[in-house]
Amino acid sequence: MAVRRIVPNVHTADAHRSREFYGLLGLEKVMDHGWIATMASAEAPAAQVSVMTTDATAPVVPDMSIKVDDVDAAYAEVLASGAEIVHPLQDEEWGVRRFFARDPDGRVVNVLTHR
Repeated sequence: MAVRRIVPNVHTADAHRSREFYGLLGLEKVMDHGWIATMASAEAPAAQVSVMTTDATAPVVPDMSIKVDDVDAAYAEVLASGAEIVHPLQDEEWGVRRFFARDPDGRVVNVLTHR
């Protein structure tokens, strides 16, 4: 299993204001589902931050997202470790397969791959 990208998720009450702020720092909106928007650098597209008001199918907003090449293998590893699964492994309608797990310090991690 290989990690492809790690993106911090910023929980916000006002997505528009957050997008404007990160725009001041040179980031441009590259994805927007209404409840989550991802901002990225045009010069270094892997430099990203997502702003979220809520999550469409999960009970919490994750603290970070880690994109992997094999989410099923990642899920099996995390499950076997005994870590808390916050949101079960599932295919989402917007084209990702993902699950959420809680790290040892209580942060919620969204582990995903694009289908």
